[in-house]
Amino acid sequence: EVQLQASGGGLVQAGGSLRLSCDASGGTFDDYAVGWFRQAPGKEREGVLCISSSDGFTNYLDSVKGRFTISSDSAKNTVFLQMNSLKPEDTAVYYCAADVMCSRSPDMYLYWGQGTQVTVSS
Repeated sequence: EVQLQASGGGLVQAGGSLRLSCDASGGTFDDYAVGWFRQAPGKEREGVLCISSSDGFTNYLDSVKGRFTISSDSAKNTVFLQMNSLKPEDTAVYYCAADVMCSRSPDMYLYWGQGTQVTVSS
């Protein structure tokens, strides 16, 4: 069973950058698609980006295009979410999740990390 741990969140000023990490144990990301989701207070969890060995990456949010990128390091079994030019509206808890294929729906993912808080101040 895959266990995920998300880290790298924090407080940053608007325009700044953060890099989130999703570390896996109990399995290898080569066998899974890994998605990043976020959930702001009072809002539903939404898909941000996903990466898989078969399909590359998929962007689910127009608002992050050109600012966020997803990548993986197979040797470290880690998936990264690089977030640049952060905006206050990016403030949310960010989660990584894994399953056999990418999907924008959080219901399609079996394995979840615990979430990491990202706060962007104006």
